[in-house]
Amino acid sequence: MHRLQQAIHIASKYNRKVAVVGRSMVNVVSIASELGYIDIPEGTLIELEEANRLPRNRVVILTTGSQGEPMSALTRMALSDHRQVEILPGDLIIISATPIPGNEKLVARIIDQLFKLGAQVVYESVSGTHVSGHPSQEELKLMLNLTRPRFFVPIHGEYRMMIKHAELAREVGIPPGNIFVAENGQVLEFTRRSGRVAGKVTAGKVLVDGLGVGDVGNIVLRDRKLLSQDGILIVVVTINRDTGLVMAGPDIVSRGFVYVRESEELMDEAKIRVKSALDKCNYRGLAEWSAIKSQIRETLGRFLYEKTRRRPMILPIIMEI
Repeated sequence: MHRLQQAIHIASKYNRKVAVVGRSMVNVVSIASELGYIDIPEGTLIELEEANRLPRNRVVILTTGSQGEPMSALTRMALSDHRQVEILPGDLIIISATPIPGNEKLVARIIDQLFKLGAQVVYESVSGTHVSGHPSQEELKLMLNLTRPRFFVPIHGEYRMMIKHAELAREVGIPPGNIFVAENGQVLEFTRRSGRVAGKVTAGKVLVDGLGVGDVGNIVLRDRKLLSQDGILIVVVTINRDTGLVMAGPDIVSRGFVYVRESEELMDEAKIRVKSALDKCNYRGLAEWSAIKSQIRETLGRFLYEKTRRRPMILPIIMEI
């Protein structure tokens, strides 16, 4: 909130109008202004449509996206995908936040894109513009002393941070038995006098894929990851159901692994290895298709890794006549 107040005061001091972009930013500024948490001089705050009619050097835009969020307003501006704001050479963008762990690449990509559009970007690692939006330990203690909760459950942050927050709660007098450091999925049950961990429910990421919600599991994700890394080889073999002899094939189809026409020698040797695996199955008397497929996968996978240092998904298809 203080960052917004600073920007608004400086804009007013130098006779610039302020426009707010981004749904969450609009909501924050509106509510904070109504409750008196920020002071906006009369006539300073204007609608974006009006700001677009003013000279660019008379406008300051407060926007979301300091963490490189894909759908944020700043990201859409950087990608020239925002319907109302266009970044032009000479514009100055100040990012007053340090990327949170894991967001570094997203933020770096946005900064690079802004520079490509000709803007100047001021950010933490070169200008020390970061202002923390998180409370200090003393501020957390103050909140606990003001509210005096009967029970305390730290929520936000990494597990180690929640442990430290729980320690602060003990320091200000909350009984250890009334402090719960919960993990995702744990169910807490409270009465007027006590609280306890009552059980656990399934919790975690719910993946949306097309019309399906939550139907993509770990096995599907593992297969997709494998396909994206090394591709797939489909091995098709026709076998006589009575004798077990190979009647046709093996034929090998490659997708995302190698281009067959440029790797004929590799594919020919792969077919030889498949035939060798089938001969071993006949010699050992293997009749179960699952065992034969497993032998093909193992033999071909070992050969391909020796030759390419890659591990494509291998899908044997056995047809019998």
